[in-house]
Amino acid sequence: MSLSTYPFPHDADRSAIWTMLVPRDIRAYVQADWSMVEGDFIASDFMGINGNAQDNPDRWTISFPTLADYRDEWLRQAHEGQKTQYAEDVEAGIHRATSLTEIEISGERAIAHKKFNGEIRRADGGVDRLNWQTLYFCRKVGGQWKLTGFVGYLPYPMGSASSR
Repeated sequence: MSLSTYPFPHDADRSAIWTMLVPRDIRAYVQADWSMVEGDFIASDFMGINGNAQDNPDRWTISFPTLADYRDEWLRQAHEGQKTQYAEDVEAGIHRATSLTEIEISGERAIAHKKFNGEIRRADGGVDRLNWQTLYFCRKVGGQWKLTGFVGYLPYPMGSASSR
């Protein structure tokens, strides 16, 4: 299986964040297994912003005010994806389309910039196009990096969507 490029071999903090947001998240999503990632979140501090494929922040919404709201949508999308027949290994395809090379760390806080840009071939001859980006907000708690929220479903690159 082709995995995403591992960009932080000599940085334990960035490596931990990358591992949480790339291989573990992708594997859990493909398997539709929330239990694989539920420990990666701080539920009491979580909020998810949906960019609604808009580069204008005035169009962004708090679609996930709680972790439970996000979990339910994540599972819905994961189960929906499992219904699609692919002409290739879907996990490898998601890895191929995923890039996470920028992580800013300031003390116990971090922002990780995850981008999706690629296609996965479907068995029906079509393709699923992955083309968006997400900013993940992290906090180090007890020596472990955890997710506190995100601004996601953003156009990639920015400026490629309507700003109406």
